[in-house]
Amino acid sequence: MENAQQMKQEAIVNTAAKRVKPKWNLMRNWPLHLMVIPALLVVIVFQYGPLPGLIMAFQQFKPWLGFIDSPFVGLEQFNKMWEFSQSRQVILNTLIIASLKVAFQLIVPFIFALLLNEIRMIRYKRTIQTLVYLPHFLSWVILGGILIDMLSTDGGMVNRILGSMFGIKPIFFLGDGDWFRFTVIVSDVWKDFGFATIIFLAALAGIDPSLYEAAVMDGCNRFKQVLYITIPGLIPISIVVGTLSLGSILNAGFDQIFNLYNPLVFAKGDIIDTYVYRVGLLSGDYSFGTAVGMFKSIVSFILIMIAYRMAYVFANYRIF
Repeated sequence: MENAQQMKQEAIVNTAAKRVKPKWNLMRNWPLHLMVIPALLVVIVFQYGPLPGLIMAFQQFKPWLGFIDSPFVGLEQFNKMWEFSQSRQVILNTLIIASLKVAFQLIVPFIFALLLNEIRMIRYKRTIQTLVYLPHFLSWVILGGILIDMLSTDGGMVNRILGSMFGIKPIFFLGDGDWFRFTVIVSDVWKDFGFATIIFLAALAGIDPSLYEAAVMDGCNRFKQVLYITIPGLIPISIVVGTLSLGSILNAGFDQIFNLYNPLVFAKGDIIDTYVYRVGLLSGDYSFGTAVGMFKSIVSFILIMIAYRMAYVFANYRIF
């Protein structure tokens, strides 16, 4: 009797489990799968399709010979990358520009979110948010043309203001290497800091209001509330954003540099992506350009793994 009852209970449990277990129904979810197909095709064509071309990094690739008949040279292209002083300078330029961009793209939105959070007039606050978000949605093709006109030494608005108000001689912002780096970093921060502020504003919205009420009861003014409640509440998300930014430390912004730079600033403004474009596509050295691009991808992948590990250790953030 006991065995029969036990078998009956197990049958009931198994039947209930089968009812609860979700079934994958293609016909029922076909609109969702149909919506995914275009994005999937884009990923396959532009992300996975070019992967076989990485073999060029280990060949002396000749287009008329193809992948099969081009001579195999092993790591010669990578050795050449370190032998060329120009390649080493490009890597250094990328690290400097990207590091400064990452640092200021963390600091400026952090401070701006704190200031914006203190505004009590809702309409005024939303107006400011909208104005600082707008540049993010403009392409560097448009902004590049605007900056070239504004920063021109021949009647550019910025140089005219500096000359009339402060008596400063015209500055060649886009023709001097040091000024070019400064211009690239400042314009990048100006373009994207408003959009990056959204992350910190979301973190501010998650801070418990009762903490501020308790602080007011204890006699804390606004400055002390920001110092002891708001800033500590933003530290975890700041750690996450900062560590995850390490993965893009070699992405100094191809669109921006490409639309602003010129041969006068190659020494200090050329980055890996623009160097690969010039050497690999314009000069026709496909193998060397592929080797440099592959080096960047490998280093970026390692940095992303390190960044995710650091985000988990210091901020308990993880995706999977």
